[in-house]
Amino acid sequence: MMAVAIKKAGAANPAVTPHWHAHAREIQKFGTVIEDLPHALDAKVRTEMVAQLNQLLADSITLRDMYKKHHWQVSGPTFYQLHLLFDKHFNEQVELVDTIAERIQLLGGVTIAMGGDVAEMSRIARPPRGREEVPVQISRLLEAHKLIIKSCLEISEAADKAGDQGTNDLVVSDVLRPNELQSWFLSEHLVEMPLVLAK
Repeated sequence: MMAVAIKKAGAANPAVTPHWHAHAREIQKFGTVIEDLPHALDAKVRTEMVAQLNQLLADSITLRDMYKKHHWQVSGPTFYQLHLLFDKHFNEQVELVDTIAERIQLLGGVTIAMGGDVAEMSRIARPPRGREEVPVQISRLLEAHKLIIKSCLEISEAADKAGDQGTNDLVVSDVLRPNELQSWFLSEHLVEMPLVLAK
């Protein structure tokens, strides 16, 4: 009898029913910025910075995901070390990606976000679906890092000229330096070095 009473109460109260078939227009188009923000930078500067940061974000998301792919697919004598290193770098890239995305939103822009959109926009070459040898995996990651490092330097210079010190600081401190460090860790794995006997 109690169960019947509860059922009737729920049926009589449509407020408890989820409204999950929502469809509406976009509230902000990709590539635009909110014009009137309590921000010192004008909309033109913010639009340019958002465009450059979105490119950096697309490339960083691609690099992040490539780290996870290689983490899963690595093999050979250095499997254990690289399996752990790739995952460590993946987790660092997760934080980095979030930092870039939040800066874009803070500037009044809209972040690139979905995998298909990122794949269309990224300048990093798409790896094959299958497994590759370790030197190829590392080389792919190093090429991606180099592209991102170059982007950071370009964005930093543009941000400095535009007076956007927040973006300048972000790309140097939060993106450039971690990418340089990760590149160093990777490149040392490609140095030919004897394991047992010195030459």
